[in-house]
Amino acid sequence: MRPPEITHSTREERYQYIAETFRCRHNCELCGICQVYGGKEPLIVYEDYIEGKEDFYEISRRYR
Repeated sequence: MRPPEITHSTREERYQYIAETFRCRHNCELCGICQVYGGKEPLIVYEDYIEGKEDFYEISRRYR
């Protein structure tokens, strides 16, 4: 599923996308989401996307 575009989505839709896509799986050894984002919570990493200030892919590129 692609992230909702800022111009065609609400804050709640973007929040829900991040919360569901990057939810904690309680298995750090197999998951690795926290490691990708330097130990930061994805909801914090993507805060500007959720608020409609920055594109999802721009933020993702910083962590690749």
